[in-house]
Amino acid sequence: QVTLVESGGGSVQAGGSLRLSCVVSGIVYAAGTMAWYRQAPGKQRELVAAITSFHSANYADSVKGRFTISRDSESKAVYLQMNNLKPEDTAVYVCNVDRMQTFRGPQLNIWGQGTQVTVSS
Repeated sequence: QVTLVESGGGSVQAGGSLRLSCVVSGIVYAAGTMAWYRQAPGKQRELVAAITSFHSANYADSVKGRFTISRDSESKAVYLQMNNLKPEDTAVYVCNVDRMQTFRGPQLNIWGQGTQVTVSS
């Protein structure tokens, strides 16, 4: 079974930067939309950014101009470059792929385990 493995979280001061990575583990022939979500304590999970297989990206209004999502050409990884971080960006960040064509057949709605991002003022 294909899984998603995230890394790159950590603690930074406001104004700092982090780069999150989400790597697809397993044999994957194609992937659909890859996305990053986040969930802060006491809040609902929200979409941060998404990128289609055609590399078309969209962002939450709260991160536009500060975050950049990208994916590699083989759809084996998705990244989130986060600049000018704010305390309100503090959350667990989780990557998601809506569908993947794998060695064992299609997999739908795959989630990573999450990585903590903490921004101090």
